[in-house]
Amino acid sequence: MIAILGLVWGSTFMFIEIALRGITPFWLAAGRISFAAALTCMIWGLRGARLFHANPTKRDWVRLMVVGALSSAVPFMLISWGQQFTTAGFTGVSMASAALLILPLAHFTVPGERMTPRRVAGFVVGFFGVVVLVGPSALTSSGIEGETLGRLACISAAGCYAVSSINIRQLPDIDPLGLSAMTLVFGTIVVISMALIVEGAPPQPDTDTLTVLALLGLVPTAGANFIRTVVARTAGPVFLSIVNYIVPVVSVITGILFLGEPVFATLFIALGLILAGVGLSQYGAFRRLFSNSTHSD
Repeated sequence: MIAILGLVWGSTFMFIEIALRGITPFWLAAGRISFAAALTCMIWGLRGARLFHANPTKRDWVRLMVVGALSSAVPFMLISWGQQFTTAGFTGVSMASAALLILPLAHFTVPGERMTPRRVAGFVVGFFGVVVLVGPSALTSSGIEGETLGRLACISAAGCYAVSSINIRQLPDIDPLGLSAMTLVFGTIVVISMALIVEGAPPQPDTDTLTVLALLGLVPTAGANFIRTVVARTAGPVFLSIVNYIVPVVSVITGILFLGEPVFATLFIALGLILAGVGLSQYGAFRRLFSNSTHSD
């Protein structure tokens, strides 16, 4: 599931760039999350529309709304807006930084997710691999007006993903599909409201833009959101954060395959560092995973 998330999200930035040619940033976010919410709610309804398996408290509902806002609506808007002013490389570094933000948050809020020297070393090595991957140009100014705010928006989006992953883990016993559906519904309410306030009435996008919006809504939003929810609930937010190292790798590979971007030796150096970081930080999880697989075989 981590590999699927990395593949899907790693190719998402390319489609966002295409969609921004025909629609404004906030309405782009509104379009993709609306498509995703409609599809997920339809499937959830056909399966009985179960949510909490026990009586939820007010705190549970508040946490569910926070997850809806921070796992989709707010980061979608921040990334769509920020990508107008920042390089793709810097966006990749920003997404990888979510893993570093999750580590201290999980240490203090999630039982069993302790910061060990090996885990800290793994995250540092992996993050350094992402920096090598995108190159030093990602951290230098391009001179674009609004670049500083755009970069802050991308970093803030990574922070949203980190906080929402922690909150997903802390929810009580809940149906994964229902959780995915409700977070998208809450997110839709937030992002459409913001789009109306900031950008006014929705534009009239052409057919190509609508097709890209539908694709963004159905695959990296609806499908990936459900997978992300399952991983965060079962394996935990720290293990989920591995995807933040895979996404930049996939972004580079898709650029080479589909956009004709050149291949650099640093790509292979970065891949080695990223895999080494994942192995160090998640050694215990991988050992249990393969141990269970061996026993089951």
